[in-house]
Amino acid sequence: MIRTKQASLLGHDKAAVPIVQGQSKIATVLDQLQTDYGATLDELVAATGWQPHTARAALSGLKKKGHRLEREKVDGISRYRITKVSG
Repeated sequence: MIRTKQASLLGHDKAAVPIVQGQSKIATVLDQLQTDYGATLDELVAATGWQPHTARAALSGLKKKGHRLEREKVDGISRYRITKVSG
């Protein structure tokens, strides 16, 4: 079963992010971070059910694994996005 999640960024709908039931939570985080608009901490918390400190730790762990994360502030809210995977 595949569900989609819609979010709004500055009044524009971003593309639906597929969330596959049975998919690991870190895979869900990666899917959200790989979209053009990335994800906010609150969006990651809502998608995974994790506490904010756990979602931040996951971002840190992804960086340690070689993912390059970009942080952009939009209206005072940080959005995170994967820009490249180091190889």
